[in-house]
This record gives sequence, structure tokens and C-alpha cells, in this order.
Amino acid sequence: MDRLTFATVWLGGCSGCHMSFLDLDEWLVDLADLVDVVYGPVVDRKEYPENVGVCLVEGAVANEDNLEQIKLIRARTRHLVSFGDCAVTGNVTAMRNPLHAAEPVLRRAYLDTANLRPRIPQARGILPTLLDRVLPVHEVVPVDSFLPGCPPPAGRIRALLQDLLAGKGSGLSGEQIRFG
Repeated sequence: MDRLTFATVWLGGCSGCHMSFLDLDEWLVDLADLVDVVYGPVVDRKEYPENVGVCLVEGAVANEDNLEQIKLIRARTRHLVSFGDCAVTGNVTAMRNPLHAAEPVLRRAYLDTANLRPRIPQARGILPTLLDRVLPVHEVVPVDSFLPGCPPPAGRIRALLQDLLAGKGSGLSGEQIRFG
């Protein structure tokens, strides 16, 4: 039997969900016995692979690079998990949404507070173009499971992964689906 391929991705967020994932401590060793980790922030792979079994996606879709990346990830993943409140709702990353455009954020960051040569970076590859509205993952692509929390506690992450590994789907309920 083929081992489950497993990935994690970090879009527009703070990496707190990945830090909580690391709080799985010794259970990470057990998980490594059950899955092949094929992509993530600590895996030296430049392109998201084909046929990924499960992917935890942290962060909201905040720029054009995130938008392109999440579409590719969805196309190449069987079970996509919105991992943390930014991925599930937009959360802190979406706090700029009431401004209705990316321009006021860029103006404040690069012009209003600049001491030396104020200008908004425009060259491709320096700063991905911000979307005018930050989006939770499910507003861009279909999501199979939601793992709320800011960040989700390690026990909640483990419960979801154990359910998925056992073929039960994602049956989180009660306190396990609490936000924040």
C-alpha cells in the first residue's frame, strides 16, 4: 500500500499554525512513520508536487502569488484543509479589507512612513501584487476540512490528522471547532 503524501503550505499569515503543528512534539515522529512529507516550509522543494494526499494550508489569500499558488495546490491535492483562522475566515490578515483596496496599505507602509526615497515597490519579484480584498481559502477553491483556531492547538491538529489517517474524514465537533 502506498503511504499518504502530506504537505503544509504557508500563505498570508504569521506562521503561528505551523508553530502549533510543531507542538505535536513526539507525535510528529509517529506521523512521519505514517506519511511521506512532500512539501512544506521545512522541505527543500521548490514546486508543489502532483498527487498530494492531504495538505494543511495556513494563511489567507492576500496577494496574486497566493492566488496562483492555492489554485495549483487545490488541483494537485485530494484533501485540502484550511489550517487556522486566517485560512478559514481571513482573520488578522483580512483586517485591511475595510479599506476596500490595497493602495492605502501600500501608501502607509511605503510612502507615509518613509524616511528615505519613498516609493511603492513595483518591480516583479520584489513584492507580489496585493489583492484589494484578502480572501479565506474557501472563497477561492473548494476546501475539504476546516481546522479553526488562532492558532489551532496541537491536540486539535492531531485529532483531525488521526481522523483523516483512519479514513474517517474530519469529524471535529464541540470544542474542537471553536475559533480563536
